[in-house]
Amino acid sequence: MARSESTSKKVSSAASTVMRSKTASKAEKAVAASALTQSRNARETTSKKVASAASKVLQDPKASKQAKSAAASALTQKVKKK
Repeated sequence: MARSESTSKKVSSAASTVMRSKTASKAEKAVAASALTQSRNARETTSKKVASAASKVLQDPKASKQAKSAAASALTQKVKKK
């Protein structure tokens, strides 16, 4: 079942900044795209592939604050197995 959480306006803005960045990695942009999708539709969830990318972004010391914010939001909206 999908979680009813959605990306906040502040995180959506950060994700938009990441998407426009010329220096952002593919993983950062994938996570940002996921966060932006979830800002419009609370029923969307994060896929396993994007969750893995989000985890890598959070662990990357070179990742921007905006990318880490989008990654954290995307992981929050991942469906958890019971």
